[in-house]
Amino acid sequence: MTIASFAVPLSACAHKPTVLPPAPGMIASVTYLHLLAKTPFFTALSREQLQWVIDHSREWSVVPNIEIAGSARGADSFWVLLDGGWQIEHAGQRIKAGHADPAKWYGGRDMRALNVGDTRLVTTAKSYVIQIQQTDLDEMIRRGFAFGPHLQDGMAFYRSLRKQ
Repeated sequence: MTIASFAVPLSACAHKPTVLPPAPGMIASVTYLHLLAKTPFFTALSREQLQWVIDHSREWSVVPNIEIAGSARGADSFWVLLDGGWQIEHAGQRIKAGHADPAKWYGGRDMRALNVGDTRLVTTAKSYVIQIQQTDLDEMIRRGFAFGPHLQDGMAFYRSLRKQ
């Protein structure tokens, strides 16, 4: 038997080129399929769809009190909280969210179209987040990835901020 016959396939992200972090305090992290499958935003996806997400996104480990994105920077990407916690800062309010709350995602074209106003997305604990470019999110939706309820809940949450 060869060593190769003992190899176990890894369900982690494909090798990705080094990219500068979007903000200080963010470090590139590995996305594991079995963990992504347990994240509420992604639980309805098939194994193949999960792998597609991994291949077309970037995971970051983020220390507490770091601005991941805001209306002035980074809102063009779509962000999903995988683990930990973050808060949306808007109009003097700090709205905390976990990975099962409506505000478990942030950014992207649809959120910007709501004209919520100035917002900041800040970690409240050691967190893991995934960054998806809008074109990749569009392709996931085109391919039928089951994000609908999560996107709708988030849009309702962000619409409620406009009224405040």
